[in-house]
Amino acid sequence: MKDGIPLSAILQWEVRSWSRALPLWEQYLPKDRTSRVLGIGEREGGLSLWFAAKGYTVVCTDLRPFPEGTRELHERYGVQDRVIHQQADTTALPFPDQSFTCVFFKSVIGALGTKEAQLQAVREMHRVLKPGGVLLFAENLHGSCLHGWLRERYVSWSSYWRYLHIEQDRDLFAPFAQVHASTTGVVANLGRTEAQRDLLARMDVVLTKLIPRRMHTIWYGAAIKG
Repeated sequence: MKDGIPLSAILQWEVRSWSRALPLWEQYLPKDRTSRVLGIGEREGGLSLWFAAKGYTVVCTDLRPFPEGTRELHERYGVQDRVIHQQADTTALPFPDQSFTCVFFKSVIGALGTKEAQLQAVREMHRVLKPGGVLLFAENLHGSCLHGWLRERYVSWSSYWRYLHIEQDRDLFAPFAQVHASTTGVVANLGRTEAQRDLLARMDVVLTKLIPRRMHTIWYGAAIKG
């Protein structure tokens, strides 16, 4: 639970692994809880729910129209008055410069397919942040050769998804003055059910200390605009 909300409502899948980003994110949340924040790729709206429950006004965006379940989720927890749902392309955000104190996303920019598009998306997020604002991110890493082999055979979207590499893709955050980041995930995403992924994520607590970061599967952090 976070702020009285089940983690499954906030994170949807592989919950135990992705939830490891939240304690780090909480260290860098805007102090002004009435400020406007921007959610990117918020199809199910879970992270927008989390921010709205903290008191922020959230512009919850996705490239496509939202399913009814997204609005229903926000209504269920009584935050609908603090959430604005809007379609937006992350590579060309329809907002003025310096509009938000915080931008956040989880498992989004891999879908852009190319490094160039990912760079453009992060530049746009930087542009709409106010000075001193923070980008809170959590994204899929390529992981090991085994992860890549299994995705090619069993993950339908692997043909277009560009998984990040911890060393090669540090330049994505070059516009930012500071980046505070960590990694997690080794075997949790190999589970076939959420119960299996939860069990494997417990094993990852040990495995992430033994396996090199370049073989981890999730990269998360906070990037501060100068």
